[in-house]
Amino acid sequence: MKAVKQWLISQWGAVGICLLFMVSSVAGAVDLSKQIPLRPSLLKPEDVAVVYNLNDAQSEEVARYYLQARQVPAENLIGVELPRHFKDALTVPEFESLKAQLDAKLTTQQVVLLVWRTPFAVQCNSLTSALTLGLDLNQCRKTCDPGRDSPYFNSPSLRPWTDHHLRLSMLLPITSVAAAKALIDRGVMSEFSLNDANGFFLKTQDAARSKPREPFFPQEGMTVKSKKLTLHTLSQETIEKQPSVMFYFTGQKSVDYLLTNSYLPGAIADHLTSTGGILSNYNPQMPASRWLDAGVTGSYGTVSEPCNYWQKFPNPQVLIGHYLAGETLIEAYWKSVKWPMQGVFIGEPLAKPYAKSVQVVDE
Repeated sequence: MKAVKQWLISQWGAVGICLLFMVSSVAGAVDLSKQIPLRPSLLKPEDVAVVYNLNDAQSEEVARYYLQARQVPAENLIGVELPRHFKDALTVPEFESLKAQLDAKLTTQQVVLLVWRTPFAVQCNSLTSALTLGLDLNQCRKTCDPGRDSPYFNSPSLRPWTDHHLRLSMLLPITSVAAAKALIDRGVMSEFSLNDANGFFLKTQDAARSKPREPFFPQEGMTVKSKKLTLHTLSQETIEKQPSVMFYFTGQKSVDYLLTNSYLPGAIADHLTSTGGILSNYNPQMPASRWLDAGVTGSYGTVSEPCNYWQKFPNPQVLIGHYLAGETLIEAYWKSVKWPMQGVFIGEPLAKPYAKSVQVVDE
């Protein structure tokens, strides 16, 4: 265990948040409350640029709804010209045109929210990562090669543009206008109250998709009492009819019984698989947008064959540590992926269910 801990520190640096579960298992502690620092997000509505497609009326309607729901200044609404025919991936010239349009209008915003379903990729790169980190066409020569480190991985920064010169990008995919508005509402509602919640970490029989992240799962029954959260690590294929789900991490091509569970506002869930980021009906694997349709507020999936490096997928330990500290969904999710070039981040970026804590009395 000591060797594992030293390896983790060498990979991530000495930020205590990333050893959340590992340190606790060494210490034998059950309640992790004392290991969660209070580092509430500094992101404000004025830090968000809301981008819509001028050629898509639904895109504009949802974008304007977001401005109203989040009280984003009107000058932060940016319309861009995208190809008139919907396509999953942009060519390099099309991406460069999009980026030039954004660069001409962006100022000091820390976050870029893209409001449309497609496009979600640029060749083998996800659109969100290409905008935030710049294109990495070397990855496309062999998508199963290791990726490029993100400077934002497990970063302590609370101002990504100021500290790293990165604008975090997220896609708010529109399966329907009603579903998109409901997603926005869930993000807003996440800040109103701290609810009893459950986190689920599934060790499935799909070893190729499950094993990579299992070392970063908590011990069964660990709690974070200051956040009213109970963590469940289970050796089973799915969960069904579970209440108050805040976290759900698994590894499978497709996840059954999604609609039977109840998800809290601000919930995060994803499934490690090859093409979860392809947000199309023809995808033989489950698209990450299915999580949002089921009531989750944020998810993630890869848009090209990544092979099963854990570094190309959200690390639950890092994600939960930053989220519980009070950071927003977009900050915690982006910080959790070490090699994010092939992965698209989707959801409502400002969701912040853990900005509050409750007092924990030592027994």
